[in-house]
Amino acid sequence: MKNIFYKITILALIAGFSTSCDNELDQVPFDQFGTSQAYITAEDFENGIRGVYSILVQKTFEDGSTAPTIYGGSDAGSMLSTPDILSDNVTLAQAGRNTQFTAHNWNYSAANSILGGLYFYSYELVYRANTLLAFADDFEGESKANIIAEAKALRALANFNLVNFYGKIPTQSGDANSALGIAYVTEPDPVIEPARISVGEVYNNIAIDLADAAANINSDNGPGRMGTDAVNLLLSRVYLYMGQWQNAINAANQVSTPVAPRADVVGVWTDDNKSGVLFNIPNEVGVVDQSAGIVWSQGPPPNLIPEYAASFGLYNLFEDDDIRRDAYTFSGTDTGGNEYNAIKKLFGRGSSFNGKVDFKIFRAAEAQLNIAEAQYNLGNESGARTALDAVRTKRYETPPSGETGNALRDAIRLERRLEFAFEYQRYFDLKRWGLPVTRLSTGEFADGTGTASEQLTLQASSFKFQLPISQASRDTNPNLQQNPGY
Repeated sequence: MKNIFYKITILALIAGFSTSCDNELDQVPFDQFGTSQAYITAEDFENGIRGVYSILVQKTFEDGSTAPTIYGGSDAGSMLSTPDILSDNVTLAQAGRNTQFTAHNWNYSAANSILGGLYFYSYELVYRANTLLAFADDFEGESKANIIAEAKALRALANFNLVNFYGKIPTQSGDANSALGIAYVTEPDPVIEPARISVGEVYNNIAIDLADAAANINSDNGPGRMGTDAVNLLLSRVYLYMGQWQNAINAANQVSTPVAPRADVVGVWTDDNKSGVLFNIPNEVGVVDQSAGIVWSQGPPPNLIPEYAASFGLYNLFEDDDIRRDAYTFSGTDTGGNEYNAIKKLFGRGSSFNGKVDFKIFRAAEAQLNIAEAQYNLGNESGARTALDAVRTKRYETPPSGETGNALRDAIRLERRLEFAFEYQRYFDLKRWGLPVTRLSTGEFADGTGTASEQLTLQASSFKFQLPISQASRDTNPNLQQNPGY
């Protein structure tokens, strides 16, 4: 068993797993993922796939301690917050603790990298998925096809997140597909030294994994696990990022869950309902039990301690009759009486403010917005408006409609920004559209006063749209080529 511990630790180091200030990233990964005895019965494989899922939000160490992971609420950054912090959706609050200050101001470098935890745990998830897939060849239980599908979908999700941070997105620029991607590892090799392959190759591998998963996964695998709708939604997003418009439409059309109606939108974010949610990870005592919302703020509104507030520019894009303003933000004051357009997503259930709500990974509204964007790019403005209005009619009392040409394109992009504010997508949308990050010179307070972000513009051509591979990772894996500019 000690030899197994050693091999898995070597994998974590050589595969280029970087370190961060998250809790004990140098701990050995879960020791049951590497023994033939771990995968014999159907129950073993069920436990194994649950272990793969667990890395999405939380790692549990041998001493019982835990650390947030890929979607966890880590102050060091995660999918929950960093894509918005890198973009124009939030403003750093001076009353907070300056969490993710380096990311927000694009001051990262090879020697001062960010998202070490996300990088590390994404590859741990990949290793767990690959180990399960390797043993699945000899498994003949009736759940085999579904478990293999889940493992492939999870491997694809982890690699998709990684390549979008560390590589270009295919539609970002003319040379994006030939640019450096990531290492797409498909074997549970404990001594691998993987080199980065091109963005185009990575995306093709992701699409293949997801297409296989979509064909074999159960329609519903229960709470905390993906089913058909979730996989098809992710596949649609992948095709959209690839510029394969018709494929994006076809995959999105396979999503059967309807868009959440206006009456349910506020309750989705306080866990009163799961309307329109395709993939939801419970955040409960004994399951995950994370105060994920502290990435945005802590404390009750009269004593709010905000880390970030909704940017003045974003907040004022919400129309008065847009239910998302109430669902996503609230008016909160700190002990000095300063008022903020505080972020409500992740704040808590009901009237609570402990940051404990379920993790919503995929929602049905995205399928319609993917269709709208893809139809527009195919020249089908009527189809684009129909899909766009499928979301707008469920968000506004008097929804806008009827746009054509560039106004329609801009309306689709606006609704995507509003729908997924503080929800993992804004930075990647700007990146794939080839647009800069442009922040207003307004502060964190509700009226736009206060202190503006230190850096206001990240040009679309900036190399900093691709994060640096940490020097520590490159020291342990000489085959990891650094991104240009660092």
